[in-house]
Amino acid sequence: MVPCLREAVADFSLLLTKGYADKSALKLVGDHFSLTQRQRLAVMRSSCSDQHLKSRLERRVAVDALAGQSIAIDGYNLLITVEAALSGGLIFKGRDDCFRDLASIHGTYRKVEETIPAVQLIGAFLSEIQIAEALWLLDSPVSNSGRLKTLIAQIARENNWPWEIRLTISPDAELSKTDTIVVTTDSIILDACARWTNLAAEIITRKLPSTTIINLEPTSHTH
Repeated sequence: MVPCLREAVADFSLLLTKGYADKSALKLVGDHFSLTQRQRLAVMRSSCSDQHLKSRLERRVAVDALAGQSIAIDGYNLLITVEAALSGGLIFKGRDDCFRDLASIHGTYRKVEETIPAVQLIGAFLSEIQIAEALWLLDSPVSNSGRLKTLIAQIARENNWPWEIRLTISPDAELSKTDTIVVTTDSIILDACARWTNLAAEIITRKLPSTTIINLEPTSHTH
């Protein structure tokens, strides 16, 4: 299905570029290619308009340029992607070079066996690239966020990592407004924030080379 999904990403991105509403455009493309719900989700997460693509690439800060910088992390977004890669889940590479999974949290986060290894892997990587400090934002309305905050804080303390973990009603709103370099693959935040870095993709590429990455980037960047 991958060539077909790539074509669907190209078509859906073209419709977004032309200003079509995303829901109706996704239905049109999904029906045309007879895609399942999960395939539609993969296409949706991997697509963006040409305008958004250009803007995202212009505001992206290279991971190797992060030494001495502070970052603000979309906590669940990064953690769940790294957990998915560690657990052997499928990771999709989109038009904007971001790596995304198909997991979603519906109001509840459940700690899995990959949670602690994922936090440790992220922390070791941030130390390696010499991040000055990291602020983790977790959605307070998601149940178990308090427990996760405690867990991340404990791991950070044990390793002397310069992290602050904060619960907030809307990480999206805070990350969209901050001047700090943002870590996320959430389209809404990517299109609103001042600067961002593609951290999940770098961690997975460099540290988890056996991950199954499905490249849904259409063969040409522009239509």
